[in-house]
Amino acid sequence: MQGPTVAIQQFPLIGQLLGRLCWNPFVIGYDESQKTLMWCLCCLYSSEPQNAVELKANSWIRSLLCHLLSSSKWESNEAETSTFISALGYTSADYYCHLVKNMVISLVTELRENQCNGLNIQESISASRVNAISIFCVPLITLPDLTPLLETLLLYHGGSSKEILSSEFLEAVNEAFLKKKISLPESAVFNLWLRHLPSLEKATLHLLDQLFSIHLNSLEEVACVIKDSLLPQAASHPAIFRIVNEIFKNALMETDGTPEVMTIIRVFTQLFLQAYQNENKQYKFPLKAYFPYHHQPLVRSLVRRPFELPTTYWSQHVKHISDMLKAILEDTNISSLTDLFEIWFLVACFGEWLDIAAEQLLKAAVEPGPVLWLLAFYYCPKNENQQRTETMVEAQAVYNHLMTLFSHTDLSLKDLEAAVHRVTGVEHCCNQQLTTHLLTNFLLFSSGGHKIAQECIYNITEITDTRKEVYNLLIHTAYRFNHSGEENQRTVKLMNELLQKFTLKV
Repeated sequence: MQGPTVAIQQFPLIGQLLGRLCWNPFVIGYDESQKTLMWCLCCLYSSEPQNAVELKANSWIRSLLCHLLSSSKWESNEAETSTFISALGYTSADYYCHLVKNMVISLVTELRENQCNGLNIQESISASRVNAISIFCVPLITLPDLTPLLETLLLYHGGSSKEILSSEFLEAVNEAFLKKKISLPESAVFNLWLRHLPSLEKATLHLLDQLFSIHLNSLEEVACVIKDSLLPQAASHPAIFRIVNEIFKNALMETDGTPEVMTIIRVFTQLFLQAYQNENKQYKFPLKAYFPYHHQPLVRSLVRRPFELPTTYWSQHVKHISDMLKAILEDTNISSLTDLFEIWFLVACFGEWLDIAAEQLLKAAVEPGPVLWLLAFYYCPKNENQQRTETMVEAQAVYNHLMTLFSHTDLSLKDLEAAVHRVTGVEHCCNQQLTTHLLTNFLLFSSGGHKIAQECIYNITEITDTRKEVYNLLIHTAYRFNHSGEENQRTVKLMNELLQKFTLKV
């Protein structure tokens, strides 16, 4: 039949017949006849209702499908049902449990056998029939016994170029998964997001809302929430990674580059890299599939995790990244701010190397020029009116001043007065953020900085309103120390003390 309207016109009493059969316990007591009834109902269901008759039919069919697998409705409406179940030798709970399980096993077996015999056209299930199964599941999504069928449907591909599962079903499964009403294997969730873009978008936005609605005191907590969403693991597929990355990029632009969003992006990228590195090499996609429009040697350098390299090689690696980036900007025709933003965003996603760059300036014998240029690019990518050049000059002056004091064990606020003045007195925000970054690291890692760190940072953040920026720098440093270790326990102790004070204020 071409839709339920034609069927109802030709068989006006079909609704009464199916309705009465659905309430006859002797008919639906056998799982095969119940399955046949469900097929009939699904055939009458309209995925895109065109008129009032089809809308009304859809509502009626949903209520019948719910009734067929709902013990409460049976028991409240049909007194003879319990007598019938007792005659079969079951308790009510056992009967419904077995009935649902048998139905699910039957459908799962049918779908899996069809998947295995997919090339045999005569034996294959039609796309409309699979679509009907997915529609049948919509009102019953949260039934625990239905989970094997949900998983089988999500993993099912009937060889059709078009999506054969109902969009209503895919949306309902995604909604239930996000609200933790159902639990699904990772492979089923990944397939859901691959075959239904709106569900992937909703999952990503749900994660952002979740992270913004709760106060998290450490990056470990942020990482736990992100990992629990399964998005970093799903991003091992390039299509998912690129879509999630694009959503994060838009969120960053819409919030004017707020540190909280940048932190989420950085942690997500680190978790994605972990999942990517754990992938079976035989099935691993090349990096170019994730970053197709970027300079591949730069991508390969950025994705290297710091713990993969000896600490003595860090400064050389940072210089290598800086040199490549500078060459790209000078040699490549950057025709628009959009192109520049794409390069900046790539570097920002791997911000761990930026933090290490700022530390290496103070802790290692490093050529400052390339490292300062890298930091200046991050904080001031546009260089309008030579602004990045000015940022470099300011940063160089602060760096030179701090290095003269780095080994002093007895420091006072007066010793840092010139550096603090450069931080609080600069006009441009990017200059302020870079010099604050350098000064914060100086207080953490220098011989005498710990004595005046709390008072100095408090003064700077109050005057410049950079409390969030400093707090984010500290939690990123703490996160890295927790994973890779830090030999100087005095630095670790100071950082924890600063974080405790910031946690109370941020």
